[in-house]
Amino acid sequence: MAGRLAEIGARTETAARRGARVPVDKFNARRIELAEAALATLAELGYARTSLREIAQKSDFTHGVLHYYFSDKFDLICCSVRHYKAKCVTRYDQITATAKSRGELLDGFLEKLGETIRTEAHMHRLWYDLRAQALFEDAFREDVTAIDQSLEDMMWRVVSRYAELGRKAPAISPEALYALFDGLFQKCLLSHLSGDAQAIPEFQAEIRRLLPTIS
Repeated sequence: MAGRLAEIGARTETAARRGARVPVDKFNARRIELAEAALATLAELGYARTSLREIAQKSDFTHGVLHYYFSDKFDLICCSVRHYKAKCVTRYDQITATAKSRGELLDGFLEKLGETIRTEAHMHRLWYDLRAQALFEDAFREDVTAIDQSLEDMMWRVVSRYAELGRKAPAISPEALYALFDGLFQKCLLSHLSGDAQAIPEFQAEIRRLLPTIS
């Protein structure tokens, strides 16, 4: 993977130096590939300690290549987090679509929740970092608002299907549901990052108790 990224980086850097115009679809594909390659560094360092130059130093791409595809670090961070969260949203759709009972849906959902916190805590930390920065940086607000909405919609699909399987209707609004779930998720993430081995099981147990009361 590293060799392939280095080869792509060399080709795109050459094209940039020559002033070559990259077709829009290929340009966007390269942006996504670069954004994925930068995610690990972004998640490790966070917003405040990251620059295009620092990301370049920890990747197979030069600062010139990154600057060719991204206008600044705001552009790169937004692209990276937006792409990552888009993948996160879809991971629950299969469970929602195929579950035949409330128990099956809840078990599958909780299993995925635990897995994403255990294996991708640093990525979720980056998302909360970005969302906090949106309170101060206008450049982040449009992307953060769109990502928040996609996460709210995802949670609503899960809970609506859970309610439907029980021949009920959700007893909560999409906005309140997302605020409740997001608060519990962030609290669990912080405890998990602090080394609390019970953070994920307790979070899962709380969702298991809570969901039947609201749907």
